[in-house]
Amino acid sequence: MADPQTTAIPIRWYSRFDPRPGLRRVRDSAIAIVQIVVAASFAYWFAADILGHPTPLLAATVTVSSLGLVRDARPIRVVETIVGMLVGILVAELLLILAGSGIWQLALSVGVALIVARFISSKASFAIAAAIQAIIVMALPVGVPFVRLLDGVIGGIAAIVVTSLIPRNPLRATLRDGAAAFAAVQDAAATLSQALRRGDRMRAARALEKARALQPVMQNWGESLESGLAISRISPFTRRRRFELERQARIHTSLDLVVRSLRVVARRAVYLSDDALARPLAADLVNDIFRGAAVVSASLTDISVEPTARAQLLAVAAHLDPRELAPDAPLGDQNLIASLRPIVVDLLVAAGVSPSDARAAVPRL
Repeated sequence: MADPQTTAIPIRWYSRFDPRPGLRRVRDSAIAIVQIVVAASFAYWFAADILGHPTPLLAATVTVSSLGLVRDARPIRVVETIVGMLVGILVAELLLILAGSGIWQLALSVGVALIVARFISSKASFAIAAAIQAIIVMALPVGVPFVRLLDGVIGGIAAIVVTSLIPRNPLRATLRDGAAAFAAVQDAAATLSQALRRGDRMRAARALEKARALQPVMQNWGESLESGLAISRISPFTRRRRFELERQARIHTSLDLVVRSLRVVARRAVYLSDDALARPLAADLVNDIFRGAAVVSASLTDISVEPTARAQLLAVAAHLDPRELAPDAPLGDQNLIASLRPIVVDLLVAAGVSPSDARAAVPRL
């Protein structure tokens, strides 16, 4: 009879294994993988079979390194990486001619490649790409000078062409990052509302921490939008999505301003919560405002809900006068309500209202 403890081990191990994150990564990188496979194979075939180069290693490695699986797939980033690699190849080819191959020559080529690359570009990745290619050239010398440089050019051209002809889906990444940004903003706002309703200073401080932590998710969304817009300008297959990307860019800009204003409101809430008094009016206003923000978030995938978002936010904006809402409240409480006004204005702009009309929607103080 088998020991039950022995037989339970693989069952417990299997129960902890979840393939879904790995499958999501594969799904999200599917087009990038196709790009790399096509570009590397084509570049190697062209250099080997058409030009007759004996070992066109760099034709393939340049495509892999320049395309990559990174979030930022802008053509300008691909070109920058290609140029960095070509700098390293050129430096190593020249040193091979002048000094031959060997350990000290390899060290010299790497050092010179790094110096030249750092002089040309401030980006560390540019210099690293140059150094790696210099090492490959010095480690695998061939008889004909500058053959590897031509291989690198072929690989670079293949990468740029594939970026245009097999573009990555720009909307998938931007929608995912946009939803993540809105969810994080809503989480910070919900914590702020709870703090105001309970007069809880610790919870208000937590809301401020969450508001301060929003910058990375906003930056991720911005990078995805920049990459998608850049691809849509050069690829005939993604040009039709440019309107949606530009609309998302408008929403991103407005939400970035909302995040900054949310930090201001959270700081005020932390200060005011020292008295441990509940502020249900301010909590209700935060809830009403960010219910409108939730509809703006839904408009990322369904533009038809934009009018609903505008209607909800306009209804809040029309009464956002601290003197009307809380005439007998202390000045600090009135200032807290007043600090919500920029959030409503920026959310209205995100929902498609012109900046001037959005500003006019809130009462004059």
